[in-house]
Amino acid sequence: MMIVINFDEYNINRKTILKEVPSSIFVYPTDTVYGIGCNALDEKLVNKIRKLKNSTQPFSVIVPNKEWIYENCVITEEAEEWVRKLPGPYTLLLKLKNKKAVAKNVHNYDMNGDVILGVRMPNHWFLAISYTLKIPIITTSANVSGQNFMTSLEDLDSTIRNGVDYVFYEGPKHGTPSTIVHLGGDKVKIQPRVSNKISRMNIAFPLKEINTVKRR
Repeated sequence: MMIVINFDEYNINRKTILKEVPSSIFVYPTDTVYGIGCNALDEKLVNKIRKLKNSTQPFSVIVPNKEWIYENCVITEEAEEWVRKLPGPYTLLLKLKNKKAVAKNVHNYDMNGDVILGVRMPNHWFLAISYTLKIPIITTSANVSGQNFMTSLEDLDSTIRNGVDYVFYEGPKHGTPSTIVHLGGDKVKIQPRVSNKISRMNIAFPLKEINTVKRR
């Protein structure tokens, strides 16, 4: 049974919800569009999302903090410039150096056989869930592949509606997906997106810790 909760209800029931999130599938808001996700370390849950979306495309992940990116991904000088822009409406495509950082059915491979992973840190309160649990969370638009993005609870596809445990809902959202920045190759490539009004909500969690990177 799908449970719909808003930000205030999440705060009231925070401890209970955080215990259930790692084993649940959920729809959630970001600084761009609504996403559908799960614990990116759980291969079975990732497969369930693939079936709900009817998708074989690689998934990106919301990561707990910048330290996670440096520990698990290959960071070039160009990539470091983009990591500094986070949190924000970007998906950074990076080479994954720790293949155990996410389930093997999350990512994709490039022509050289390297693992490429899309990494997100949205400028949104939902990032605090990944930060608190210290796990990466699948992030992909909350729609069946080829169909329109979810903009409100009313147009959430019935297949997805019947397959999720929670919907973290904050009203209609008419953004566009995050800008994709390809950083795994020789040159930086930016996939253009239509401009949209990005949420500028104040984030009430330790951004300093999320942004902190231990120099090696």
